[in-house]
Amino acid sequence: MRQLSRLLGAAALALPLALFAAPAAYAGPELITNGTFSSSTSPWWSTGNLPLSVDGGRLKAAVPGGTANRWDAMFGEKSPALTLHQNHSYTLSFDASATATRTVRTTVQLNADPYPATIDQLFTVDATSRHFSWTFTGTLETTNGEITFQLGGLAGGAYNFWIDNVSLVDATTGSGSPLDLTSGFYVDPDSNPAVWVRNNGGDSRAAQINAAIATKPMARWFGAWSGDIGTAVGSFVGAADAADKLPVLVAYNIPGRDACGGHSGGGAGSPDAYQTWIAAFASAIGSRPAVVIIEPDSLADFGCMDSGAIKTRNDMILYATQQFHDKAPNTWAYLDAGNPGWVAAGTMADRLTAAGLTNVRGFSINVSNYFATSDDVAYGAAVNTELGADAKPFVVDTSRNGKGTNGEWCNPAERQLGSPAQVGGGAEMLLWVKVPGDSDGDCGIGAGIPAGQFSPDLAMHLITGS
Repeated sequence: MRQLSRLLGAAALALPLALFAAPAAYAGPELITNGTFSSSTSPWWSTGNLPLSVDGGRLKAAVPGGTANRWDAMFGEKSPALTLHQNHSYTLSFDASATATRTVRTTVQLNADPYPATIDQLFTVDATSRHFSWTFTGTLETTNGEITFQLGGLAGGAYNFWIDNVSLVDATTGSGSPLDLTSGFYVDPDSNPAVWVRNNGGDSRAAQINAAIATKPMARWFGAWSGDIGTAVGSFVGAADAADKLPVLVAYNIPGRDACGGHSGGGAGSPDAYQTWIAAFASAIGSRPAVVIIEPDSLADFGCMDSGAIKTRNDMILYATQQFHDKAPNTWAYLDAGNPGWVAAGTMADRLTAAGLTNVRGFSINVSNYFATSDDVAYGAAVNTELGADAKPFVVDTSRNGKGTNGEWCNPAERQLGSPAQVGGGAEMLLWVKVPGDSDGDCGIGAGIPAGQFSPDLAMHLITGS
């Protein structure tokens, strides 16, 4: 992304430091999906004669003897859509060693014949692990890039090669005028409000809904209705990437979803099915920047669940955080922390910790609810006080909190749109996570409208505050 690193960097700088420990400076997008090999070599590929394995937290390549060319024994990573830009500054680095002294080759190149490289570098390895690093200027403009390590074509027979901490960072944060942070988020052209406006242009409400809601950045929710999750997420993130905007996504498919409320029940058919689903979700984002809210209400909705069900849910959420940590290195993922009126701050801090908060960027507050931003910020600060040294950034859903809450959560009357998506505002970001106009369920002023279905009448109530 040409400008999104500036958006994310500005987010880190705009935050009240009293709320949490300041995050490390944003150094630019990491393009390697799995460079640490803590549990697997996926998604790295290799030629058929070059077995790859994890050996002591490093990738091990068993290099055969007798190959004629360096590329005859080769491995690499393409990631999901590794994007390279001309004139961007990149840093490639890794740690490597081998059982014998060998001069081998690494490239960052186009993954298509004749495979032109933007860096083509020889380096020498031996039994001592050494750190290698090069900074270079990109000469390719492509979404089909790859990194390779070419180990063949050498005299001396077979040997083993180890590598770890592989990193390819785009250090260019954009050029020209500073990014307008209020318009840096992706506007979904296929959101429920946008589709309704497109299909109902003659309706007297269409112009107002278009101006007030459909043209604003908001999250897209993904669940069983999304079809193949890898395709759905990849298409959405890819469209945002092409527009150079930051997409906001919601993962909402945990089994037993909305167990106590009941209006939004459903989810994957089993824990195993959920693990497959969420792993594909994270993989589809890959190295592209994104914001993801993980399973709204899932850590707050424990009241009607027994201890076994709670443990099963925690295990699934923990797995989800690990997937985003390992497979989507430039995603800012947030565990949902409910809202100020639901779970005490100390209890929520314990639940966040148990569910893998250390694996993700932070937590989200007020998703699909109506609490005023000031109340949400105070709650976030209280949770962080309980977290202590493990305090994290948080984001707030402001889609429907313009008038705060009246104590009702299911399509209450006389609520209003809140602040549009922006960086800062008392939290790390204010986001429209719930889609304004989408029903909370068959209740309140949305009686007869199923959860998640867009209603122009509900949208107009939020626009007018009536």
